[in-house]
Amino acid sequence: MTTTGTVRYWAAAKAAAGTAEEPYAAGTLAEALDAARAAHAANPEFARVLVRCSFLVNGIAVGTRDHATVELTQGGTVEVLPPFAGG
Repeated sequence: MTTTGTVRYWAAAKAAAGTAEEPYAAGTLAEALDAARAAHAANPEFARVLVRCSFLVNGIAVGTRDHATVELTQGGTVEVLPPFAGG
């Protein structure tokens, strides 16, 4: 089932996407990320940054779960978090 919501980009992901957020229309995190890669195909840096990112779906860390098994909800939010330096 396809749902719609918002993808929010932070730090390097935001810079690579050229936007802070954009809508998704997808059933799973994998589908949403595939669509984002396609939408930003003109900027290869976006795909390179995305590989290093971690994700929160509706505030819950995805961790090592297979992105194809992470279902998205209607009106949900996907946070794209690149690695942060510091400590």
